[in-house]
Amino acid sequence: MLPGDFQLPKPSKKNVLLLGVLGLGGLAGTVVTVAVATFFISAWFGLPLSVFGFSEGPDQPIAFPHTVHVNDLGLDCTFCHRNVTTGAAATIPAVGLCMTCHTSVGDGKPEVEKLRGFHEADKPIDWVRVHRVPDHVQFVHEPHIRFFSQADGVEPSATCQTCHGDVGGMVKVKQVRALKMGDCVDCHRDNGAPTDCTTCHY
Repeated sequence: MLPGDFQLPKPSKKNVLLLGVLGLGGLAGTVVTVAVATFFISAWFGLPLSVFGFSEGPDQPIAFPHTVHVNDLGLDCTFCHRNVTTGAAATIPAVGLCMTCHTSVGDGKPEVEKLRGFHEADKPIDWVRVHRVPDHVQFVHEPHIRFFSQADGVEPSATCQTCHGDVGGMVKVKQVRALKMGDCVDCHRDNGAPTDCTTCHY
């Protein structure tokens, strides 16, 4: 080496290892921060963001094909969700209701066989909930179905699409509206429904 030439000292293995660990820690921290921010933004807007497949809707214990039952067979929402026109909750059909058809229909189809397995074991299907409003909000389906059906002269299934979207065209049911307070208040204002707090809050 000539006089005046400068050469950096060779880093020790310990320093290289330390820098590698710090780099990985920083990368992991960035990934966690982005993931947390994504979920907070999703919660704020009330809809899953279209990242990592979260906008597809949850996997269910049985891959129930709304496309077949609604579009191909022409079943109305109220055929299965029987309480929706008379009560607060739409209700999920009992296994026994499904078996009124599937005792003899669907032999050899894996999802139908799963259904029959639940029936034979006398167990309910633990469906994953897709739509939810906070526990301090009282949402009653019946007046909404009645109002829109009378106003538009349409079947309840078309009314259901107002909040739930075209479920009949979904392979997996997913949430399509925020169902946040502003969304509900705007709809009430647009349709002449009351907007005082006690309408929706206990």
